[in-house]
Amino acid sequence: MILSSARLALRDIVSPPFRSTLWKVLGLTAVVLVALWFSVRWLFAAVAIPFFADFAPDMPAWLDNAGAFAGIAAGIVLAFLMAFLIAPVSAIIAGLFLDDVAEAVERKDYADQPEGRALPLVRGMILSIKFFGIVILGNLIAFALLWVPLVNVGAFFVINGYLLGREYFQFACLRYRSEDQAAAMRSRNGGRIFIAGLVIAALLAIPIVNLLTPLFAAAMMVHLHQKLSRREGGVPQPGPAA
Repeated sequence: MILSSARLALRDIVSPPFRSTLWKVLGLTAVVLVALWFSVRWLFAAVAIPFFADFAPDMPAWLDNAGAFAGIAAGIVLAFLMAFLIAPVSAIIAGLFLDDVAEAVERKDYADQPEGRALPLVRGMILSIKFFGIVILGNLIAFALLWVPLVNVGAFFVINGYLLGREYFQFACLRYRSEDQAAAMRSRNGGRIFIAGLVIAALLAIPIVNLLTPLFAAAMMVHLHQKLSRREGGVPQPGPAA
């Protein structure tokens, strides 16, 4: 069930119905990262360099080359931060398009089932921020345990597997169920959801490929939710949005 859901999700994210969403996420992520680069450069040029120049008034070379120094410094800083930033930034942007992914999966593979409802705007934004926080947390823990052999790898997969599995499955459930019903279903299938979360964490651990993680995770959990629902009698008719 989990492997088939993962296989279907991999097929989905490169299929034509998903490409427009994929390009939106990649394009907006690139725009945000470029904006961050220019922001860091401006911070060095307009704030950091004048601040330190006040402590060294007899060093005009610094001031003459401030712009070049700012660009180099910004590049160095972002080179170190890029691997850390790219996944969280793509996660929060992709969170805005998860309903598009879910709708495409449901219409393509589960047309015989009721179509889920999109999450309300505020609820969707909260979910997007939670996804962002989870990715940040997972990366921070992995970085903190970087020099502890095996422990860092295990902590990264266990923490991200649990959190990502929980939140993305919750997202798929909420398109059909209330908060309480979604929590109950998650509790009944905790083991499967955790293993599915480990699959998502594995994708998250691969640089560059992790840009696809949010879209893959949403598609995979929609498939898993549909499969589990069929075992329990089918997905319910979604009620009005809360």
